[in-house]
Amino acid sequence: MSVRTADNSMDSNYYDVTSWGVGNPHEDIGAVINSIIADIKDRQKNRDVRDGGKPGAVIYLPPGDYHMRSQVVIDISYLKIIGSGHGFTSSSIRFNTPENELADWHELWPGGSRVLVDIEPKTGEDESKGAAFLIKRNGNPRISSVHFANFCIDGLHFVDDGTAMANPENTYTNRKTGIYVGSPQDSFRITGMGLVYLEHGITIYGADALSIHDNFIAECGNCIELRDWGQASKITDNLIGAGYKGYSIYAQNFGGLLITGNNIFPRGASCIHFSGVMRSTITSNRFHSFYPGMLIFENKCADNLVSANHFYRDHEPWPPMQAYNNGLDDLYGLLNIHGSNNSVIGNHISETINAERITPSGAIPVIIHIVSGDGNYISNNHIVAIAKASETSAAEVESCYSLQVGALLGVNRAESLDVITVLTENESTQNTVLDSGIDSQVVMDKNVNAFRATPTIR
Repeated sequence: MSVRTADNSMDSNYYDVTSWGVGNPHEDIGAVINSIIADIKDRQKNRDVRDGGKPGAVIYLPPGDYHMRSQVVIDISYLKIIGSGHGFTSSSIRFNTPENELADWHELWPGGSRVLVDIEPKTGEDESKGAAFLIKRNGNPRISSVHFANFCIDGLHFVDDGTAMANPENTYTNRKTGIYVGSPQDSFRITGMGLVYLEHGITIYGADALSIHDNFIAECGNCIELRDWGQASKITDNLIGAGYKGYSIYAQNFGGLLITGNNIFPRGASCIHFSGVMRSTITSNRFHSFYPGMLIFENKCADNLVSANHFYRDHEPWPPMQAYNNGLDDLYGLLNIHGSNNSVIGNHISETINAERITPSGAIPVIIHIVSGDGNYISNNHIVAIAKASETSAAEVESCYSLQVGALLGVNRAESLDVITVLTENESTQNTVLDSGIDSQVVMDKNVNAFRATPTIR
């Protein structure tokens, strides 16, 4: 494989950062990649040569650690930055493990082709200043076909956020972003990436035909944020888990977004948060949360389909994180809907919680909460509510992993939990609720909404 070097010895559009003769990629990969982008722009000046002219390039990061002290600025199309391994491993577990135990660990840090973000954004600076990779270009056509694949972006540490938290590594705050796209774009791809310990994993403005597929994005304050507006994009087959005060997946003013095949795990403030999203689909995902508000529709979301998903809510089992939550109580609902003509069909929704920990005390938890809008269709959802026994003490298990697996598998199915399966507020009318709770579990004005109860066994 030909590799382009700084002395122009190879006429190739493939660059290996360890062979490029400008800068040291292990000390500042940002400066090296910026130098390579400058070379691409210098060589590819002609816009039209035999119906081509600016093919772009591939930049390859072999496995290794690459510190980043300079932000990478991308303003060219058809650029692929690729590594040889997403390298994700849990930094949260590492930072909450006693130092004396770490001596026996096989490895301590994420690996693969790993970018270590040493950029230190200042308080009050524009959010883009904290990005490892900033993609932005004005004018026409929109920047297109930038592809990130198979490497790790590691924010390294979270910092004290002023909340007097015992361990600053649990704040999910450091003002760092992995990938930040600040202008409208077309056909971007983010695949096979690992993103960890960033306040914002991926933030994209003005997405069109975006694909975020098969990534591991976790232990970030926020994982995926699609802001401003967007259309015709997909978030598929990812492993995702944000912090307790951030989004796992957020979309704003979007049309035609497909979210499918994802495994979204705790402890994000929400699994899916839509604001003004229309005609989009959430299907065949597995969602797990420690808090209410797993799925939130706000600002008149309309004409969306939520189908064939598994929602599971229980309590945080890991002692270092049990003091934190997203601030919502159990009357908010696991699914909270402001909007019209949305369909919630054929989902399996499980709530397994300790009755003594319900907030406010003595309340009956709400599963699906229709707050405003009209014409929503809620049908054939299987809702399982179980009163959970007291949690296993940390002394009885070996690790965070054991605690979480034990919590998932150790379900006492003997005692049911009293819940409101569907609550429709008076501000919302002309909704249809079918086979999503027995008569006593559905609270709604049945004079202005259609209702058919789930049959009971006599």
